[in-house]
Amino acid sequence: MAVKQIVTYPAEVLEKTSKPVEKFNKRLVKVLNDMYDTMIEYDGVGLAAPQIGLNERIAIVDIDDETGTIEMINPKILKTAGEQIGPEGCLSFPDLFGEVKRPNYVLIEAYDRKGQKYTLEAEGFLARAVQHEIDHLDGVLFTTKVLRYLEEDELKGVESE
Repeated sequence: MAVKQIVTYPAEVLEKTSKPVEKFNKRLVKVLNDMYDTMIEYDGVGLAAPQIGLNERIAIVDIDDETGTIEMINPKILKTAGEQIGPEGCLSFPDLFGEVKRPNYVLIEAYDRKGQKYTLEAEGFLARAVQHEIDHLDGVLFTTKVLRYLEEDELKGVESE
């Protein structure tokens, strides 16, 4: 296992839609293990493959609770509900934070390292982290979400005047 260097903005790989994983093999296990080591080393709660330079639909989340480490290969969001607004940061944007509006609940479908399909329901901070990492796989950066929230907030101010 190895700690990889974090890819930072404006690297192109961060804004590309990642390709689905087709082979569940030793290489995938090594990538997942390296991603975990990298996430821990950089004190993150999640990491997506593009953040270590890989254009693949692989992400992990570990918010240091009873859920443990969640490995998401080829994840898809099936359902969302509710709303939460809170601060987010990103290892690919060192020392940058902003308010982001996201669903408070998410239901996803993904595969584990052995190629077994599973579903996961998450709420609150875990839902936020899962959605943040899946966004990475779709080439969507949290800064886009920050700007969207600021624009919505400004529009609300204009509408109430």
